[in-house]
Amino acid sequence: METHAQPLLSVVVPVFKEEGNVDEFIGRIVPLLVSLTPAFEIIFALDPSPDRTAERILAAREKDDRIKLITFSRRFGQPMATLAGLKYARGDAVVVMDVDLQDPPELVTEMFQKWREGYDVVYAQRRTREGETWIKRVVSAVGFKIINRIADVEIPPNTGDFRLMSRRVINEINRLKECHGFLRGMVALVGFRQTAILFDRPPRFSGKGNYNRFLGSLRIGFNGLFCFSNYALTLSTQAGFVIALCSFLLGLTYTVLKIFGFPFPLGNPTIVVLVLFLGGVQLIGIGILGEYMGRIYEEVKQRPRFIIDSLHGLESSNSRER
Repeated sequence: METHAQPLLSVVVPVFKEEGNVDEFIGRIVPLLVSLTPAFEIIFALDPSPDRTAERILAAREKDDRIKLITFSRRFGQPMATLAGLKYARGDAVVVMDVDLQDPPELVTEMFQKWREGYDVVYAQRRTREGETWIKRVVSAVGFKIINRIADVEIPPNTGDFRLMSRRVINEINRLKECHGFLRGMVALVGFRQTAILFDRPPRFSGKGNYNRFLGSLRIGFNGLFCFSNYALTLSTQAGFVIALCSFLLGLTYTVLKIFGFPFPLGNPTIVVLVLFLGGVQLIGIGILGEYMGRIYEEVKQRPRFIIDSLHGLESSNSRER
């Protein structure tokens, strides 16, 4: 951790169609940052939006040049927008948070104090999750349990990307080449000294969520499952052995009963059920294998994780990231 008197604090904010939240977010976060350190920057990482999100950010930048903007050539999604912000952030400590105020800006003060105490990662852990459907809460809870049971790294439950990270954590994350952008897993993989801050998550200030809806949450969960563990492949293999053993025992039982003249309760419905069951298991196994192969395919192509259209207030030496 940097120890000079006025550390630079960066705030990275991925945005897409958030014109109704930008002004309120800036109005709440800037006074708070001023109270912590005079040296700070707010980096908005913007997927091209059909609304006036970019105009709102640039209007705020005209009044305060510590507000900066990255715009992409097309929509790359929240994970890649976040990684782009981390790439350009210069802070001794970097906070990642959403603009919709479900990540309360006031928590940054406590995060900053924890960083001053020597923690490299300070993540916000939700006690409650207002404004989310029960289906999403159940999927999230089950997903975290499964991931932490089988993954190679431990990802704290009820956490999002809202966290503060030290410069050495950011440097290590920028060195990682994974194309999935699952920040929670990447931070867990990097390690260092980490701690949590509990909070009650409020509803959005304005509008509907554009990132991480139900299907998006499932996609993120699959990244945590398949990108940080090979257990699904092992489970598929074990299931194959168990089914093969059951099939052998069933065949042996049928043979013995046939030899001794006992009737065997095996008719067309039973055969159909067994065939469908075995076919379903095979398809699941193929699907698991496909998930891993698909991710290998994406990694091998080595396409840039994001392509930048324009930078406002940031150095333009690197517009493509691999």
